[in-house]
Amino acid sequence: MAYDFKAIEQKWQKYWAEHQTFRAKQPQDFEGEPKPPFYVLDMFPYPSGAGLHVGHPLGYIASDIYARFKRHKGFNVLHPQGYDSFGLPAEQYAIQTGQHPAKTTETNIKRYREQLDKIGFSFDWSREVRTSDPKYYKWTQWIFIQLFESWYDAEVQKSKAISELISLFETEGNSKVNAVCDQNTPEFSASEWSSFSEDQKEKIILNYRLTYLAETEVNWCPALGTVLANDEIVNGVSERGGHPVSRKKMKQWSMRISAFAERLLSGLDNLDWSESLKETQKNWIGKSVGAQLKFKIQNSKFLIEAFTTRPDTIYGVSFVTLAPEHDLVSKITTSEQKEEVEAYIKASAKRSERERMADVKSISGVFTGAYAEHPLTKEPLPIWIGDYVLAGYGTGAVMAVPCGDQRDHDFAKHFNIPIPNVFEDVDISEEAYADKTNATKIANSDFLNGLGVLEAIPKAIEALQKLGQGEKKVNYRLRDAVFSRQRYWGEPFPVYYVNGLPKMIDEQHLPLELPEVEKYLPTEDGAPPLGRARDWAWDTESNKVVSNEKIDHNTIFPLELNTMPGWAGSSWYLFRYMEEQNNRDQLIASNEALKYWNNVDLYIGGSEHATGHLLYSRFWTKFLNDRGVLPVDEPFKKLINQGMILGESAFVYRWNLNTGEDNPKTVFVSKSIIDNSIKAGINLIDYNETVADQVYKILDGDQLISSKTQISHFSPLHVDVSVVNTSNQLDIEGLKNIKPEFKEAHFITEEEGEFIVGREVEKMSKSKFNVVNPDDVCEEYGADSLRLYEMFLGPLEQAKPWNTAGLSGVHNFLKKLWKLYSQASPSPSQGGESDFQISDEPASTESLKTLHKTIKKVTQDIEDFSFNTSVSTFMICVNELTQQKCNSREILEPLAVLISPYAPHIAEELWEGLGHSGSISEVLYPKFEEKYLKEDSKTYPISFNGKMRFTMDLSLDLSKDEIEYIVMKDERTQKQLDGRTPKKVIIVPGKIVNIVG
Repeated sequence: MAYDFKAIEQKWQKYWAEHQTFRAKQPQDFEGEPKPPFYVLDMFPYPSGAGLHVGHPLGYIASDIYARFKRHKGFNVLHPQGYDSFGLPAEQYAIQTGQHPAKTTETNIKRYREQLDKIGFSFDWSREVRTSDPKYYKWTQWIFIQLFESWYDAEVQKSKAISELISLFETEGNSKVNAVCDQNTPEFSASEWSSFSEDQKEKIILNYRLTYLAETEVNWCPALGTVLANDEIVNGVSERGGHPVSRKKMKQWSMRISAFAERLLSGLDNLDWSESLKETQKNWIGKSVGAQLKFKIQNSKFLIEAFTTRPDTIYGVSFVTLAPEHDLVSKITTSEQKEEVEAYIKASAKRSERERMADVKSISGVFTGAYAEHPLTKEPLPIWIGDYVLAGYGTGAVMAVPCGDQRDHDFAKHFNIPIPNVFEDVDISEEAYADKTNATKIANSDFLNGLGVLEAIPKAIEALQKLGQGEKKVNYRLRDAVFSRQRYWGEPFPVYYVNGLPKMIDEQHLPLELPEVEKYLPTEDGAPPLGRARDWAWDTESNKVVSNEKIDHNTIFPLELNTMPGWAGSSWYLFRYMEEQNNRDQLIASNEALKYWNNVDLYIGGSEHATGHLLYSRFWTKFLNDRGVLPVDEPFKKLINQGMILGESAFVYRWNLNTGEDNPKTVFVSKSIIDNSIKAGINLIDYNETVADQVYKILDGDQLISSKTQISHFSPLHVDVSVVNTSNQLDIEGLKNIKPEFKEAHFITEEEGEFIVGREVEKMSKSKFNVVNPDDVCEEYGADSLRLYEMFLGPLEQAKPWNTAGLSGVHNFLKKLWKLYSQASPSPSQGGESDFQISDEPASTESLKTLHKTIKKVTQDIEDFSFNTSVSTFMICVNELTQQKCNSREILEPLAVLISPYAPHIAEELWEGLGHSGSISEVLYPKFEEKYLKEDSKTYPISFNGKMRFTMDLSLDLSKDEIEYIVMKDERTQKQLDGRTPKKVIIVPGKIVNIVG
């Protein structure tokens, strides 16, 4: 019978589920020595309501192939899956519909699971995690508490317990403590510490904690009612919904990730990640070596601190620029400039940091009216504010050297600020001079004159240090991460407030679960949605959540109203998978499990997480390692970013037909008619009689005011690809059924009645109606065809367009593979016995050669993640074996194992048909043997005076004399010579034979 893929796939998916085929073992589960572990992980999926399209499984298929390959290689493979189930999309849907986010999230997860199962992934579902499950986020809250109870010792570059820091304060104060802390932390002695009240002590300690409360400049999105991270903003608007975002100050929880900047940077050296990805992280961390300078403000007690990598240009400073959000702006601005400064601050708040960084053309700024003092010359320097300076980078202040920095140069020219030149023999009249080589000599700079850059930098720092107005410093672009979100659907903070100071709920009382609220919007007075909860107070005696009405600030206190960001749960989920469900109550994972699995061996996901998720996860891993929770300080050994599968969108073209009516008719014109009329230079109405007839019928007596054909007179509209066939023909009635607004639309078609759409390759997206549902592909071609085709499309890391028509090629290959084993196998759905025509006779030499060159190539491809070339290799192999009429068990058994990672359903069925029981998934991988690829003979071209006349197969073991003897004795040689004696016989062993004369 024919290859019945539907029955086969249903059968084996059911078998895998019932037998928990892919359940990973814990080290204690082995009777003897445990198998070596191998951990394969996909980036945490968010279960959206739209479900999967064919672009989503690309990375999953690749990781699944590798996971299955490692099982065949004898590894105990952990390949889990779960859901990043907290987040803004579910909350926005809840706001719109009133449904609880938990309900819609559960529905979405069910849909995702059904789709994933249909594709035949070897996930260990027994270890599933969901970030919105209280049993999971209990430990996210626990990690938050550990961060709160920790500080960072800069001396040894390690996180330590707050109790150790307090002990230091009690014995020696903080003057000798080399800790990462807030800049405004006061210095105190041990005796002073002992005199502080408990609240005073707590406020000081908050300056050191690794998670802390602070007034922070944030990206505020009013429409979403929440703070957004930089990576949640695209082109100045929210990634979700495209809403405006502005900058404002709010009291927020932050994570002191900046303390780990150097470790995050140096740790990249030991990771098997692409150089481009490492470079992205390096740029985000942004290490700079230079000097921190102090500028006194005239007639003021305040100082401006500014970081520069070019202290050698100190004599080129002609003004100072502050970020509009800088704390000093309101304190130093003169009354005459106040109105203009405040208006500028308000305008710049509407632009995101990314927008301001990217916009190098716009020049704007306002003079504050205040002046700083040059640290060396003591000359007055005007203080400006400009949105090209960011509060979140460095100190939020720039010592402007317009001769050496283009943005400073443009700013100075725009506002007619002097541009002193400190470079010898360099023209800076038109642009800044940014060269940093030592060949450039410093000029007009007193004691630095004549020195090269590398010589001048340390001398400038030395002079500034002597004056107490500068010091050498390493700076990082990486800022502390805002950890608060003003929304409902996220992890609650295990925090209550006593006298306005945060206190942690004891870990034995976790989890603190989300309360019920009547609406998921912020309150009328601007508080986060948790402000709507009636029962959201903490009773410190009963250790329970109680009614807000009971708050007495004595034993019952208000709880935190913000929730944690989406990256909280996704920063540590990989370690949760290491432990089985029945052992997750008391700890993240057992020490045995953590030491056995270690960290992720292979991580696959999208490049959009190159900064946020990966940096945060690395940060939390290093912290938990410092505190003895984890045995590793990096989460992911090898990381691969899969490319994007692009959709082929379909467009119909609406004719902007002007009839002078208030309600013009909706008319669509076939793309080929438009193209041909433009090409011919003929007005559409005059293009041909068929088109003219259709237009006049549509007009029905109305006057056509303009019918000149230009592409600008047509508006392209996306249409669902489901109503377009592979010949680009539109199903007009199908479109009208799914788009009721087009019921009365007119369609100008070809003479044969066909309507042709336009096509364009772009990102696959629901909004572009170019989404292909994997369920439909599995229904028509099968999951194995989908898996093979997605790999066949091209290299894993590259973007590639989807073309459903190409599926038939890999589906035909699978049918050909099936026929190789049996021409008459009954359908498994009929429960019949397999009737494979398999021979137990030794395989032919040529079949062994085909098999082993396939083993060699496919194995190398898997190890190199070149899955697309593996599929081509399988096709060549099956074609060769078919031509050889191979039915040898010696060949077909290892071939089934070889193809199993790629097309697991058919491989299982073939394995069973070969007489085996159980799953093929852990059968040992075929061993490559070089001997089968060694040639024992060579087909020699036999030439006469350089012209090849015939060929001969000769053993490679023959000597030159033996080759000559055999060739000369051959009757074809004698016929060519016709009795002549050749002058010489040229023989190159293994290559040619040429008879001359």
